Amino acid sequence: MLFVDAQVHIWGANTPERPCPEGRGAPHRAQPFSKDDLLKEMDAAGVARVVIVPPSWEGDCNDLALEAARLHPGRFAVMGRPPAEPRPLGNWRDQPGMLGLRVTSNTAEARALFDDPEGWVWNEAERAELPVMVSPSGLLPQVDRIAQRHPQLKLVIDHLALLRAKDNAAFDDLPKLLRLARLPNVAVKASALPASTTHDYPYYNLHPYLRRVFDAFGPCRMFWGTDLTRLPCTYRQAITMFTEELPWLSAADQEWVMGRGICEWLGWPLPN
Repeated sequence: MLFVDAQVHIWGANTPERPCPEGRGAPHRAQPFSKDDLLKEMDAAGVARVVIVPPSWEGDCNDLALEAARLHPGRFAVMGRPPAEPRPLGNWRDQPGMLGLRVTSNTAEARALFDDPEGWVWNEAERAELPVMVSPSGLLPQVDRIAQRHPQLKLVIDHLALLRAKDNAAFDDLPKLLRLARLPNVAVKASALPASTTHDYPYYNLHPYLRRVFDAFGPCRMFWGTDLTRLPCTYRQAITMFTEELPWLSAADQEWVMGRGICEWLGWPLPN
C-alpha cells in the first residue's frame, strides 16, 4: 500500500542569515528538523511520500521545502505559503515540486483572509487551479462561504479543524465540519489527531469521531496525515492506528485514505 503523509513540517535554525519573524509561534521541537531527518523517519516507518508544509514560525518562505522536493522529487512535494503581497499565481506550479498553497490563521492578517470570500488568495488559486490547504480552527463558517463562492477551488481542511483543546472539547466544531461534506470541493486531513487527546495509543476515544468524518466525506476526501513533529506516538503507530485499529476501514478504503486520495486531490501523479 502507498503511504503518503498529507502534512509534515521541516525547518532550519533561526539564524541572522535566515531569521524567524517574531509573533509566529514556536517550533514543535527545540532542534531543527531537516529533510534528511524526515527521510530517515519515512524509511523506518514505510512512508513513501510526504507533502511538506512549510511551518508558520519560519514566516512566508518555502525555500527548504522546495529544495527537498527538488532533490527528492519522488518523495516530497510542497504546499507552499502564499506570497505576502497579492500577485498573480498562474506560474505558481512552475516551481518544481510545488502543488498548491497552504493558508493558516495564526495571525490577524491571516485570519482576515478567511473573512473575505473574495480575497485575492481564493480568487487567484481558483483561477490558477491551485488546491489550497487551510488551517481554520474556529473559522469553519468562513470556509463554508469561501467554498461556496469558489466551487472550482479545491480546499483541504487541516487536522479536521480541531479546536485547540484536548479530547471531546477538541471536536466541538465537528458538526460544522460535517456540514461541509455536502460541498464536493472540500476535503479533510485526518492529521495530528494524537496531539489532541490525553489517551494512549491506539486512541480509542478518537475512533468514533473518525468514523463520523469518514461516513460524511468518504474515502476519497479524507486523507491520512500526521504533522509528525507534534506526535506523542511513533510514526509507525500513526499508520497502524488507521490500518490495524479501524476495522470499518476496508482494504480499498485504506488505499484511498492512506495515500491515493491526497495524491489525486493535489494532482501529484501516482508512482508507477
